[in-house]
Amino acid sequence: MSNSVGFWKRFLAEVLDSIIIGIPLAVIFGLITGQWEDDNISTFVVFLYTMFVPIFWYGYTVGKRMMGIRIVRVDGKKISIGTMLLRCLVAGIVYGITLGIGFIVSAFMVGLRKDHRAIHDFIAGTYVTSNKP
Repeated sequence: MSNSVGFWKRFLAEVLDSIIIGIPLAVIFGLITGQWEDDNISTFVVFLYTMFVPIFWYGYTVGKRMMGIRIVRVDGKKISIGTMLLRCLVAGIVYGITLGIGFIVSAFMVGLRKDHRAIHDFIAGTYVTSNKP
């Protein structure tokens, strides 16, 4: 795993995705539906974005691309829907079952481990790198 990326670059990529994708989607759905408190639809669309954009864009999301980082599989194969389901959905369930403790542990793993892999990376067999496709 060459050029694995640590906590701050990954964190900033998530912040950029939230600002560039998440907030505009929430505003658009709020304007369309008039329901500003119910963000289920925009949350679902953000989930689909997180799932599918890396599959079709070499492991990048908009935020990751801006930070020069991307998701790759440990075995070198192309990211698939199965990979992203494991990374997003299954990991999300694990984080939910542990009441967020797993998420906090993952943040420390990314910051402290030499390979910078989080729980969701281990579940999906992925890591985040600065290597270009």
